Amino acid sequence: MKHKIGFNALSRNGAERKALLRNMVTSLFRFERIETTAAKAKEVRRLAEKMITRAKVDNVHNRRLTSAVLFDEAVVNKLFTEIAPLYADVNGGYTRIVKMQSRLGDAADMVILELTKKTEKKDAKEAKKETKTAKKSEKKAEEKAE
Repeated sequence: MKHKIGFNALSRNGAERKALLRNMVTSLFRFERIETTAAKAKEVRRLAEKMITRAKVDNVHNRRLTSAVLFDEAVVNKLFTEIAPLYADVNGGYTRIVKMQSRLGDAADMVILELTKKTEKKDAKEAKKETKTAKKSEKKAEEKAE
């Protein structure tokens, strides 16, 4: 029987497992998609979905709780400002696991863990064009004001 076995130990002690999961969740929110083994993905998914649910309500308490798990403050900000608003009307199911072929070295089941909704990313060229046009319009406005 599997009583009181609430997680996969991933063949690691507690501190190593916690560090692994924190790192993978941080990477998931930074890149919105990671490639890993099936067992790790299932554990990361549990933590990631809890973080997104908490990030739906943007207050100091929730930011501190997520900052305790995520390694990077920029990722915390991205989670609260870009990722969580996408899922404001969704109750769960924020991630998906897509199976890939087995890893050649040890035949481990490989998967892609990704967020179901993607944030809008602007190309570098488009961002440069927007900043240039904004600067030009500011200069024109200043010249007209004089």
